[in-house]
Amino acid sequence: MKLGCSVEYAGRSVDIPIERIKRLEALGYDSVWTAEAYGSDAITPLAYIAAHTQKIRLGTGVIQVGARTPVMTAMSLGTVDQLAGGGRVIGGLGLSGPQIVEGWYGTPWGRPKDRLRDYVTIMNKVFAREAPVEHDGREIRLPYEGPGSSGMGKPLKSILHFDQRPAIWLGTGAPEMVKMTAELADGWLAFGMRAGNVDLFKSWFEEGFARAGKGKGYDDFEIQGGVSVTITNDVKGALQADKPFVALYVGGMGHPKLNFHNKRMHREGWGEAADRIQELFQAGKREEAIAAVPDEYLDEGGLFGDPARIKKRWRAIWEEMPFTGVTVRTQQEEAYDLMAELVGTRD
Repeated sequence: MKLGCSVEYAGRSVDIPIERIKRLEALGYDSVWTAEAYGSDAITPLAYIAAHTQKIRLGTGVIQVGARTPVMTAMSLGTVDQLAGGGRVIGGLGLSGPQIVEGWYGTPWGRPKDRLRDYVTIMNKVFAREAPVEHDGREIRLPYEGPGSSGMGKPLKSILHFDQRPAIWLGTGAPEMVKMTAELADGWLAFGMRAGNVDLFKSWFEEGFARAGKGKGYDDFEIQGGVSVTITNDVKGALQADKPFVALYVGGMGHPKLNFHNKRMHREGWGEAADRIQELFQAGKREEAIAAVPDEYLDEGGLFGDPARIKKRWRAIWEEMPFTGVTVRTQQEEAYDLMAELVGTRD
């Protein structure tokens, strides 16, 4: 299993811990991930990181597809990949939600599954350079012929060549979206898969592989999980520290009628707790919403405790998961070192 690290994306200023990233690259970490909400973007930091590293893969986890056209995303990722040396960039894509898509980017929410299918298909056409790009999709058409069109749009082929094209991964969680990910993408940024529902997700992957045809399967597909790691003698205190983040996302991130993080908690088997957290958060009872996050939910989704406890839980739970990689979320240098020891990344 490969290891990844991530870069903070919700700060008031851009702060890339480049010395840490360089150290983790030397430790054998495989990937570094950026993200975006409605502040700093996900692509620009990758160019900076590329200039200071040699081989660590550079991933977006995720780019919001409402923010850019698929062609611009392909151009940006292809540019960074060539600057980085080729074959290092992973374009992780996600939908975000209607509050951001319509409220921040000013683009319609529309039919998100169709939009994501069109988006990936167009990007692959750009990277393939087999012909000028044309696409007649349910959500996206090239050339554009809709309201305000001049009627003079011309299909074009990328000037830039992609000898080692950027990979395309999707961050999805709903059944049909996961199936589409397995069908169209090179990898999946895991959203909602835990030890208790692995077989369900595998059935979705396999249906998607079958749709893709050409013998596609797990050998052609990467799955990146994520784990919070805290080395501590106070497990309860560490769990408590993670509760505000969960309460914010499950209770208040997105519209009450369409909160993907709430739906994720349902899929993970914690639906009653998810509903209670949202109810309290939406009522303005944030402290009560935080208190309603179950300790057990956090503990089964992370690694907390002294090194012996972390090693035991890693081997009992995480080693058995079908991940090809895991992004380590921590602020402790010793936790990064411990995970490298557990996974055996050191040469």
